[in-house]
Amino acid sequence: MDDELITERRHVAFPQVFGYLRHVTSGQARHAALVDCLTEYCRRHELALCGVFTDRDATRAIRSPAFVGMVDALELPEIYGAVVPALSHLGPRGIGTERKRQIAATGTRLIVVRSLQPSTEYAPALGTSPNLQSQGDT
Repeated sequence: MDDELITERRHVAFPQVFGYLRHVTSGQARHAALVDCLTEYCRRHELALCGVFTDRDATRAIRSPAFVGMVDALELPEIYGAVVPALSHLGPRGIGTERKRQIAATGTRLIVVRSLQPSTEYAPALGTSPNLQSQGDT
């Protein structure tokens, strides 16, 4: 008989994700609430939130320091994707569209906690997946 532990008793690592927030107008309490939203969502969906990158500057640059940091982190081995409270955190329409493209280019997923249509967006090469129920605050 094999003495190896069955799957339920082995340590299983949760898929690793990084959070991204664009937080330019509210105070520290709002920022903490947004981080809590991402943390709770990840806990509920068995994702390991490895860190949260936050842009606090209102500039309209696509490649802001926090966003570049997150994209670099998404290229680490074994990273599942990025999580945002809402698509609006990626920026206005033109900037947000380009940022979505850059995330997809890493081959990872973009997970939106709260959207008009609950979903998980996948990089094109990764195929499609069933919709995730999304919850949380923006």
